[in-house]
Formats: sequence, C-alpha cells, structure tokens
Amino acid sequence: MPTSSIRELTDNAVDPKVRGYLHLPETPDGDGIVLTHGAGSSATAPLLVALAETFSANGFTVLRCDLPYRQSRSFGPPGPSDAARDRAGLKNALAALRKIVSGRLFLGGHSYGGRQSSMLCAEAPDSAAALLLLSYPLHPPRKPEQQRTQHLPDLRTPTLFVEGTRDPFGSIAEMERALKMIPAKTRLMVVEGAGHDLGFKGKAKLGMLPSQIVSALVELIS
Repeated sequence: MPTSSIRELTDNAVDPKVRGYLHLPETPDGDGIVLTHGAGSSATAPLLVALAETFSANGFTVLRCDLPYRQSRSFGPPGPSDAARDRAGLKNALAALRKIVSGRLFLGGHSYGGRQSSMLCAEAPDSAAALLLLSYPLHPPRKPEQQRTQHLPDLRTPTLFVEGTRDPFGSIAEMERALKMIPAKTRLMVVEGAGHDLGFKGKAKLGMLPSQIVSALVELIS
C-alpha cells in the first residue's frame, strides 16, 4: 500500500509563483518540508524525489519545488541577478505549505538551492524550524579562495549539512571550519566516496542515505 500520494501544486496568485510537487503522507504528523534543487537541475531531480518519498513515508508533508529561475527557463544555471528572486520564491513556497500543515516547517535544498535556503534563513530566522543543506557549494571547484560563507555568522536556524568526501565544491575539512562560523546548532553528515550529487545519478541510489538523512534531521531538532 502506498504511504503517500503526489499531486502537482501551482500557485499563480503570488509573485514569484510556486510550482512543484506535493507529497501527502498517508499518516501526516503535522510537519512539512520544502525541498529544492541545484543550479543545473529541477524539482524532478532523483535525489529530491527519493528524499521526498522518504520524508513523506515518515509523516512529513513535502513540497519539492522549482525555483523561479527554473520556472522561467527549462535549462541552464541561474544568473547572479536571480538569487534574490529565488529566495522570494522559497519564501512563497513555505507560505504555500503553511496553508496545508499546522506543525513545524523545514527547508532543504541541494547545492544552489541549499545556499539560497540558508541565505533566506539568515535574513529571516523565523522562516523555518530547521535547514537541510545537501552538498552546500562552499566555493566553486578549484577556487577555494572564493568562499561562500559571508552569511553564515547570521544563520541561527538549526542546520544539517550532508556532504560527500569527493565533492569539489568543498572538502570535509573546509566544511568543518565553515560550520564553526554558525551560531546555531549544526551537524555534518559525511557520505564516504560521494561527489556533489551524493551518489544520485539517474536512478542510482546510495543505499539507505535518504532514511539516514531524515533520521538525522529529526534528531537535530528533537
């Protein structure tokens, strides 16, 4: 028997509009999470789908959504001018999910989506009860001097980081140093041998990783 149902969700009444997929658990616990994608991807990314299914199986109502830049164009990365609007889109996605759930709201994203999620919470600490940052892009590959840490000292939202040991966007040692800048409660989950995609290429999945991520986030905020 399926543990959740999935339906498309679109809210054109707000700007930026909300577009994504809503996972409705069979036995909801009242909590919800918004999940979003990296720079070259979309809400249909295998990692997001697997996580959404696992969160939903554990009682979470899940909205995996396309950021505004992806709604505007079907391929290619975001530009520098897209960031503020993408954060506004995440704020609207959280508001859309709030209409459905009465409990805690969480926010998660892969790479660029995670960075924008963390920046939103640094700007507005009450946006989410906790953050899930998958493969946070600490710096561009081979450019460790270009650290993306300016907002981290303002981040007061409990945050779970999930990082692969072969991620060119930041080593584990670099991530550990970055986490020391954050005044909130944090945890770093290390995925051995994984790159920036955390092992989710096509339909390939890294074992029990989704379940481990859900358990770690629940533990972080319990």
